[in-house]
Amino acid sequence: MSLRDKVVLVTGASRGIGAAIARELHSRGAYVAINYKSSAAAAEELKRSLGDRAEAFKADVSDRSEVKKLVGAVAEKFGGIDAVVNNAGVMELMPLEQFDEGKFAEMWRVNVLGPIYVTLEALPYLKRSRGAVVNIASIAGIGTALPNTTYYAVTKAAVIMLTRRLAYELAPYGVRVNAVAPSWIETDLTTRGRTREEVERAKADIIKRTSLGVLGTAEDVAKAVAFLLSDDARFVTGQVLVVDGGRVDYLTHGV
Repeated sequence: MSLRDKVVLVTGASRGIGAAIARELHSRGAYVAINYKSSAAAAEELKRSLGDRAEAFKADVSDRSEVKKLVGAVAEKFGGIDAVVNNAGVMELMPLEQFDEGKFAEMWRVNVLGPIYVTLEALPYLKRSRGAVVNIASIAGIGTALPNTTYYAVTKAAVIMLTRRLAYELAPYGVRVNAVAPSWIETDLTTRGRTREEVERAKADIIKRTSLGVLGTAEDVAKAVAFLLSDDARFVTGQVLVVDGGRVDYLTHGV
């Protein structure tokens, strides 16, 4: 599944799943644009570890003017854009009756508007290269039975429908659009605000809900992304690749 000389913009790539995606794509020969919002040190360290086929770019994906500058800078640096991975995301856990409009608005801006802005701004380059887009969704958007994730799940369900609609709209240009929906992966995003004891309890609970009896890793997600971006997936578009180890706690069935 070579991605040799493909230019890939990965949003939210300084750490966690995004960093794993950047490393995986780079290992397959891609030029990688590492987008970050505030984690400059982590992004620069990742860039140094990858070498001269990578560059770090600061931008807030929820701000379209910043996205426009980001895409322009990436295209100028690498001579175009062949693929986009919309990975940047935020998660705020909220009990149903403690809805926080500000927190939900932030999730919507980053998780939904972010992929829209990045894809639209990159579209001229993607059309030219008959490229590909992968959106990072979540099994929450399909319907897993976990408390305090309802409002986050709404944003990820929107990402899944956005993926399908973009696949339909962009197919005439040869641009493929797919999504990866991971299970719970231990990253800064999923452990923020929790004690180590709380994280270990969460991990044990997820393992009980998983048929394979193990937790997934950021690298598992990255390999799924690499497949969808590669020519091995040339006839795959509008699909949601679930990377969950066989979770058994879905509220609904049939993606």
